[in-house]
Order: sequence, then C-alpha cells, then structure tokens
Amino acid sequence: MSYSKFTSASVQGVDGCAIAVEVDLASGLPQIHIVGLPDPSVRESVERVRAALRNCGFQFPMQRITVNLAPADIRKEGTAYDLAIAAAILTASGQLEERHFKDMLVIGELALSGELRKVPGVLPMVEEARRLGMTEVLLPAGNAAEASLIGGMKVYAAQSLTQLAACCRGEIGWRDMLWHSGLEGAKSSDSVLDAAGPNPPLFNEVQLDYVEVLGQHGAKRALAIAAAGRHNLLMSGPPGTGKTMLIRRLPGILPPMTVQESLEVTKIFSVAGKLPRLDTLITQRPFRAPHHTISAGGLVGGGSIPRPGEVTLAHRGVLFLDELPEFPRSVLEVLRQPLEDREVTLARARAVFRFPASFQLAASMNPCPCGYFGAAHTTQGQPECSCSQSAIDRYRSRISGPMLDRIDLLIEVQRPVSLDSAKAGMSTADMQQLVQRAVGAQQERRPVTGVLWNSELSGGSLRRAARLKPESALLLQQAFDGLGISLRAHDRILKLSRTIADMEGCSAIETSHVAEAIQYRRLPGWN
Repeated sequence: MSYSKFTSASVQGVDGCAIAVEVDLASGLPQIHIVGLPDPSVRESVERVRAALRNCGFQFPMQRITVNLAPADIRKEGTAYDLAIAAAILTASGQLEERHFKDMLVIGELALSGELRKVPGVLPMVEEARRLGMTEVLLPAGNAAEASLIGGMKVYAAQSLTQLAACCRGEIGWRDMLWHSGLEGAKSSDSVLDAAGPNPPLFNEVQLDYVEVLGQHGAKRALAIAAAGRHNLLMSGPPGTGKTMLIRRLPGILPPMTVQESLEVTKIFSVAGKLPRLDTLITQRPFRAPHHTISAGGLVGGGSIPRPGEVTLAHRGVLFLDELPEFPRSVLEVLRQPLEDREVTLARARAVFRFPASFQLAASMNPCPCGYFGAAHTTQGQPECSCSQSAIDRYRSRISGPMLDRIDLLIEVQRPVSLDSAKAGMSTADMQQLVQRAVGAQQERRPVTGVLWNSELSGGSLRRAARLKPESALLLQQAFDGLGISLRAHDRILKLSRTIADMEGCSAIETSHVAEAIQYRRLPGWN
C-alpha cells in the first residue's frame, strides 16, 4: 500500500479543527513535500520525522513522498502533526498496519530520538474529535491527563515511537498504553468529570480574605455590588489606601463557576499552554493583571495566526488594570469592542478568528500624577497635591469618555479618618452572602431575560427586568436630564440599580437603589 490517511487536529481560535493527514508514496527522486498551507514549523517536521524514524530502527522510504494536510484552505502551524505524519509514512510503506489506527485521533510532537513531546491545545482538539464521533485518541503521555477531561474517549498515552510500534506488532498490549486517571472505580474511558460524579476534582487556589483590609466599608459594598452583577469598576484614590488589595480579593466573592464555564476556561488555558495542572479543571475564576507596558496585541490577542490575549485569558474572570492612565490610550481603546460584545474578533486574510472575552474589568488609578489630589483627612507629614490643573487634566484625558462610559462603578477610595474607623468590617464570607442573594434573584429571572448577569441585560430584557417604581423612574429621568449622561450610561445605571435591589431582596427598584447607582457614575473633581 502506497497511500495512508490519518486524522490529526489543530486549533483555530480556541476551538479544535480536525485535520486529515494523507501520505502518498510514489516512484521518483527520494524527497518529501508537505502541501496544504503549512507554516515553517510544519515544514520542519520533515527533519524531525526522518530522524525519529531512523533512531527508532525504521526505514525511511527512499521514494517521492507527498504529505497533504486537509482542508487545504486552513493554515497549519505547530508540531502536533508530527506523530500523524510519521505513522502515515510507516503504514503507507508497510512497516505498520493501518487498521490499528482506525477512527483514532493522532496528535503529538516528535523528538529526534523518537520520544513524544506534549503539545498545547489538546483539550479543544479532543473535544472536537468527540463531536465528530471519534472514540479514541493517541497522544504523548504528557497530554494524557488533560485529554482525559473529555468524557467518552479512550486515551492512549505513548512515551515514544518505539513503544507505539511495539504495541502495533503485538509485543505489548494496547491496554498497557491506555490512560488511567487514578480515580477509584473509574473506567479508563471515563472523563474526570464522569468518574467523579457530582463532585469532580477541581483545581482551586487559596483565596485572600477581605477581613485583612481595614476600613473601606463603602468600597467593600461597591465591590460586592460589582461582583453580584458582574459590573465593570474603576477605583480612584491616593497611594496606600488599599485599592490593589481590594481588587485582588474580588475573585473570592464572585459566584463559583459552573462546570461548563470551567471547561471553557480550561480550554482557553490549554490553547495558551498555561494550564496550572493537567489533570483537573480550573474552577477559580481567572484573575489577570497585565503590566501597563503591554501591547494592544498582547491585550486582545494577535499574530499572523492569532493567539488569545489577556482579555481572553480573563474570560469568566477578572481583568485587573492597575494604574489605568499609565496604559497607552491606544491600548485602552482596543478594549471598547470586547467590553460591549464580550468577544474579540480578529480578521486575517484567510479567516476571521473569534475569541471569547466575557470578562469583568476592574481598574485602579491615582486621581492625579502625584497621587494626592483631593486627599481627605490629610495629616502632618502627608504630601499634598503639587500638580497643576493642566497636568491633572492631561493625566485624566488618557482615559477617553467612551471608555469611562463602559465602566459601571466609579469608586473613590480615601485614607481612613482614624484607626478606630479602620476596623476590619466585612469579611469575604459576609460579602459572599450578599452576592449569593443577588445571584439567586438573577437566576430566577433567567428564563425571562435569557441572561444570568445583570450587566448582560440589554434592550427588551433590561426593560423586563428593571421593574422601576414611578418615583424611581422620575429620579432616573432627572439624572439623565440634569447630569448630561449618555444613553449607554443611563442603561448602566439601570442595570446597577437592578443589582442593588437584588442584593437587598427587593423585587422592584426603589429610589434609594437608583440614587446609589447614580453616585457611582461620578468621581470628585472630574468633569
């Protein structure tokens, strides 16, 4: 037989894509050609495969070899095709039997010695294989635990090409390569979720506690509101008032992720090659804090073949931008579309890539370049603001009006008046109770609104969920007329009012809820 066909996979965006690997051996000068829009890393696989076959005792065919990667209109990159190409050459040349690999997904990188090295993005690849009806996957042992997270698949973990050949020849059994998750009573074909039942082993980190933050009772309430409705927020205050401490504890009061959300996040981190552990799902909501020197591509994703940026890595979690005005304005402006659409769309010549970006923006900043503008409760020895008004205006103008319009809560954080006022106050557990009450109300409305979070309400769903009392509607109209707020800001006040009402267990929005939401739209000293 001079022809062989295998199924491998690639990643497009954050989704898997099945790739057919075809090999044809023909008479002619001994050479190998890879067609199907390969990039340099794929073309270089020729030398890796040649050396691996030779070092594992196989004969590299002295014929004209054509390798086709289909579909041909998708650009292929990476090293995940190495094993499929090598296996296809071996079966086409009669050194192995193709029947062993029927209906099997084959992925993995080859070392020159023939050892198999793990590759990124295995989770979406295996998920796509299952969707297509495949039941088996052959991959490097380093990827086996990750692949086992997808149920309904037999995962064969190979250490090397030599071990795979021994299995095909019957020298060892395929069961010897069958991956076992190590869960008591689990079948090898089960996923971690299937085997563990309702309480799967889920990766989580130790949470920080708000009880460690002294004072700042108003800021803690604002953060609880933000967490309850997944609202974007910006904290402004002098240095040392606890802005960063407050925001870094935000993930601890966010509602737990569902299993579906955990799979989404784990898949993204798999594609990015950033999984903290390979044998468990990520269940803590991501918290990403990029430095202000990050580029626009690093923030939203980019590259000739796009890779996920920080906004996608923060999907279902928090994107923390510390010292917001220090980020270049051009970088901040690229956030406007993801904040509205909750996804990133990157157009390239041959394809359009979409990355999920349903994140919660949390930002902090000083009120002026020196940091002490409007500092309340100044004491002897504490610096006073030395900035000119023009310097303050230039500093604040780095954040555009449209960007501020997309932030629901503008929170002022000041130094506590005294140590007596700087008591611990609410703990993370206390704030979680407030958040859970609001989340429960949103879940009850979900059949009507079609969304879970109040921050995602729009159009008709927002009007159905709002339930404003007449006096509350009047106050909101007065704010719209008197404060000159935009239509977008009007809707954000309405969403925020709904969340505050949910936290207080009210079915209708009271005037106090609207008044509190309005006060979060302004910072002292800002026009």
